[in-house]
Amino acid sequence: MSVRIVWYALFLVLGALVGAAGALAQNAWFPGGLALALLATAGVFYGGLRATDTQLGIVAPGAGWLVAIILLSLGRPEGDGVFGGGVAEMVYLLGGMAIAVMCATLGRPVRPAP
Repeated sequence: MSVRIVWYALFLVLGALVGAAGALAQNAWFPGGLALALLATAGVFYGGLRATDTQLGIVAPGAGWLVAIILLSLGRPEGDGVFGGGVAEMVYLLGGMAIAVMCATLGRPVRPAP
C-alpha cells in the first residue's frame, strides 16, 4: 500500500472530523467559533495539499468535510438538526467551499535543487 493512500484516508477522516466540529462550534461561539471553524477547515485543506503534493490531497479532506456537513444539515424527523438556518451557517458552508477552491488553485512550492 502506498504512503499517499494512507495520507488520503487520514485526511478523509480528518476532514469529516473538522467538518463536524466546525458545524458545532460555528454557531456556539459566534463569531469567534465561525472564524475558528473556517481556520480549521483551511488548515486541513492546505495540510492535505502540502502533505501529498497533489490536488487529491485537497479532494480527500474536502470530501470528508462535505459528507459530514451534508449529513449534519439533514437533521432528523423530530426536527433536531445542527444547522438552524442562519447567516453563520451559510458563511460556514460557502466559506468552506471557497477555501477548498482557493487551496486547489494554489501553485506547488518550488523545491530547491539538491
